[in-house]
Amino acid sequence: MRTFVTGSIAYDYIMVFPGKFREHILPEKMHVLSVSFLVDSLKRQRGGTGANIAFNLALLGNRPVLVGAVGEDFGEYHTWLERHGVDLAGVKTHSGEFTSSCFINNDLQDNQITAFYPGAMVHAAAVSPIEFGASDQDLVVIAPNDPKAMARYAAECTERGIPYLYDPSMQIPRMSKEEFEEGCKGAKVLIGNDYEFGMMAEKLGVAEQELHRRVPITVVTKGEAGATIVADGESHDIPPAKPHQVIDPTGAGDAFRAGLITGMARGLSWPTTGRIAALTAVHAVEHMGPQEHSYSIAEFVERYRANYGASDEVETLLG
Repeated sequence: MRTFVTGSIAYDYIMVFPGKFREHILPEKMHVLSVSFLVDSLKRQRGGTGANIAFNLALLGNRPVLVGAVGEDFGEYHTWLERHGVDLAGVKTHSGEFTSSCFINNDLQDNQITAFYPGAMVHAAAVSPIEFGASDQDLVVIAPNDPKAMARYAAECTERGIPYLYDPSMQIPRMSKEEFEEGCKGAKVLIGNDYEFGMMAEKLGVAEQELHRRVPITVVTKGEAGATIVADGESHDIPPAKPHQVIDPTGAGDAFRAGLITGMARGLSWPTTGRIAALTAVHAVEHMGPQEHSYSIAEFVERYRANYGASDEVETLLG
């Protein structure tokens, strides 16, 4: 099974303001708000849901095909992903555009002021996994992206009977009930965190249990509480893995998805697949940035043993 990953490809610009935003905002002047914050640091990190998932898939020994749109500033990022084993045949560069960029200013109370510039992502609907040979023997990942692109991919996969993992997450608020229903209609897997599942159910006007019955496989992530996988009417509670330290949760959900897909691609049981996903997520939270971690397959398997005990299924990862 090949994996075609769609979703945002972006640069994250992380800034830190050495104070508290609230001390510089006057409530009585909110109607004419004008503030400027001198920051102490600025760091550019590689990110985007699609790119993060593809990066983690490659770490686990897969060769994912990333599909998306980037700008003319993508050169260094292209080299990085290619060096780590991501197939970039599906990434289209648009001259005169910048790669999507997220500007995040944090204060000392962990408050954030964020601006997102979609840049080349507005052209994502012009490229599709179908162009690069996606078939009913493969899996397409539909992660948060330009809404038109997400709708196109779901419709094409449904029409051709191509299995897809549907991950609307941060795009749920801007979707209509009808758009979300169309996205779920042909999905093999629906994934989101526990808060997002509540939003999804509310969007459809149904109970969460009904949402689990609408898609063959549903996955609810719960952060440090683990996850729940519901497949074939059976529920599997997945215990979390233990992090050495928690530095930055950004990208943990994307890493989890890569672990989940890896277990599915190898035909492993759901309990084992969920544990691989949980362990993959832990590696991400231990570093500042969603693509700053690394490990060998042997190191990953050894850490799996330390968290969950020996598993014949996981030993197959070494092959």
